[in-house]
Amino acid sequence: MERIASFTVDHDLLTEGIYVSRVDGDVVTYDLRMRRPNGGDYISPLAAHSLEHMLATYMRAGEAGERVIYVGPMGCRTGFYLLMRGSTEDNEKNLAALKNALEKIISHEGAMPGARRRECGNFRALSVAAARAEATRYLDALNARKQTFLYSGDVLDGGI
Repeated sequence: MERIASFTVDHDLLTEGIYVSRVDGDVVTYDLRMRRPNGGDYISPLAAHSLEHMLATYMRAGEAGERVIYVGPMGCRTGFYLLMRGSTEDNEKNLAALKNALEKIISHEGAMPGARRRECGNFRALSVAAARAEATRYLDALNARKQTFLYSGDVLDGGI
C-alpha cells in the first residue's frame, strides 16, 4: 500500500509553524503545527476541543470565511488542519486571517461558541481560558519567525 503524503514528513524534525501539507485542485491543506511532534508536550483534549470551537468560529466569521472548508484538530494533538479554498498564492492572506482569528480568541469575552448541549456532543468539555492559552502560545510561535509554508528539505522523506 502506498503511504499517504503526510507520512513522508519526518515528524521528529518538525517545529511549530504553518505548513502547506497538500494541494488538491483549489483546496490547500495547512498543517497548523502547534507543538513539536513526539516531544511529550501535547494539546490537552479540553484545549483542543475548546480551540476547535473558537478557531472554526472566528475563521469562518472573518475575512477569509467564504474560503474556509474545515478547521479541526489532529489526532496526535500537536496541531490542527485548516483547509482553504484557493491556491498557495493565498498563503500570506490566509496566515493573516489565522493570526486575526487567534487574536480574537485571545481577546474573546463571553460564552464559548457552540457550548450548549444541543450544539455540541461534549458540551461540558469546553473552556474559553484553555482556548485563549493555546491561541496565545500558537500566535507567539507564528510571530517568532517568518513563516515559509514549506517543510524544510530535512523533514521530507519522499516529498509532498
